[in-house]
Amino acid sequence: MFPLLRWLNVVLRGLHLAAVITLGAALLGAPVAGGPSALGVAATGFAMLAIDTWSKPNHLLEVSGIAVLVKLVLVGWMAADESSRFALFWIIVAGSAIFAHAPARFRHAVVFGPENNRN
Repeated sequence: MFPLLRWLNVVLRGLHLAAVITLGAALLGAPVAGGPSALGVAATGFAMLAIDTWSKPNHLLEVSGIAVLVKLVLVGWMAADESSRFALFWIIVAGSAIFAHAPARFRHAVVFGPENNRN
């Protein structure tokens, strides 16, 4: 990955975490808007996914890439449906912890593609 892209990813990750924290605060009753926070989570998540996919095109064929796509769909649902935000937020947090810290052999297993590329 080019150094500039690496730094862009670092900045996006920081913004993503800030949006997740703001969204969590909104869900716990802080006087901040949950909808725009959910959109911030989705926008930064999509941008990081785009960089990861550009850097490693097979990313979307792996468990980790598919998990990110599922999370983005759930975040979109969360942004659109206020009544589902609390449950979806915690489902996404739990899923993120699992897919971010699972063994690499699991995270990078190829789901779609030639059988001989599966781990």
